[in-house]
Amino acid sequence: MTNSNVYIYGIDLGKNCFHIIAMDKQGHILSRQKLTRSQMKKFVINTPPTTVCFEACPGSQYWGRMFADAGFEVKIIPAQFVKPYLKSNKNDFNDAAAIAEAGSRGSMRCVPLKTDEQLALQATHRVRQRFITERTAVVNQMRALLLEYGITVPVGRKVFERALPSILEDADNGLPDFMRALVFRLRERWQYLDVQIDEMSELLKQAAIASEQCKLISTVPGIGPIVSTALIAAVGSGNQFKRARDMSAWLGLVPKQYSTGGKSNLGSISKRGNTYLRTLVIQGAKALKIHMNREQSSLGKWIGRLEASHHHHVVLIALANKLIRICWKVLTSGREYQAYPSAV
Repeated sequence: MTNSNVYIYGIDLGKNCFHIIAMDKQGHILSRQKLTRSQMKKFVINTPPTTVCFEACPGSQYWGRMFADAGFEVKIIPAQFVKPYLKSNKNDFNDAAAIAEAGSRGSMRCVPLKTDEQLALQATHRVRQRFITERTAVVNQMRALLLEYGITVPVGRKVFERALPSILEDADNGLPDFMRALVFRLRERWQYLDVQIDEMSELLKQAAIASEQCKLISTVPGIGPIVSTALIAAVGSGNQFKRARDMSAWLGLVPKQYSTGGKSNLGSISKRGNTYLRTLVIQGAKALKIHMNREQSSLGKWIGRLEASHHHHVVLIALANKLIRICWKVLTSGREYQAYPSAV
C-alpha cells in the first residue's frame, strides 16, 4: 500500500495471518489486505511510515518494535478500548477497522512499547506465577484425595507440609497403599515446584539488584524485589502517567465512580488493570502495616489515624494506594524515597 492519502493503519494481529485496514483522515476505508507473516514483514519495509495501530496482545510488542524501527508512529491499544468501535458482526476486517477507528482518536489511551528488560522481567513473573498456581492445584488435589478417606488437615500450605509425613507414615489411618503412593508422588511434584519457584524468585532478586529503577523504588517501604520487578515490568519509567493518581487508578486502587446529574457516587475499588501486580502491592502493604515501626515516620502516624476510624481492609487499600503514588514520584523524579520524620 503506497496510497499517500492513508492516515492510519489498523491491524488485527494473528499468529500467521494479518488483516489490515487503511483509513484516511475522514475515517473512510481505502483498502483491505490479508497478509501472511512473511508478507507482513515486507509490508513494514515497503510502506511509507505513518500511524499504525493494533490491540495489546501476544506479539504486539514484537510488531510494535518492528514498525517503530521503520519510522511508524505505533499505537498499541488495550482491547477493552477497541470494542466500543466495533460495528456490526465480529470478523477480522471489522476488528481491524475498529482498531483504526480507535487509534484515530486523539484522547485514546495506549500501551507503551516495553524494553527488553521489561519483557524479560514480565516473562519471569509469569512463569513464576504459573508454578505457584500449579503448586496450589497440587496441594488442593492432595487435600481432596485424603478427604475421601476421612483425613483432614487444617488450612495452610505450611501446616499441611508439616503434617504430611506423619500422615504417610501412619499405618493405622485407613489410607490404602496405592493411595499412599499417589499422595507421595504428588508430594514429590510439590517439592519440585517449590524448587522452581525459589529459582524464579532468586532470578527476580538478582534482576532487582542489577536494575537502577528497581533499586530506586525498593527504597519505598513495602516494596521488595518481587514487587519492584513486577512494577518496572508493567510501567517502566512511569512517564506515561501524568500524575500519581493516574497510576493508582490504572492499577484499580481508587474507588469506582458512577456519577450523574451533579451527584457523585463512589463505590468499592475498581480493580482495573493488572490483577497480579495489584495483588503483590496489597501484600506488600499488608506486611508493612503489620511490621513497620510507626513511631519513626509520619507514614506510621497516618496509618494509626486511619485505623482509628476505618475498617482494616480500607486502611490496607489506602496504604497500597499511597505506596503506588510514592513509587510514581520516586520513578519520575529519580530520587530515592525519604520518609518524613514523625511529628512530635
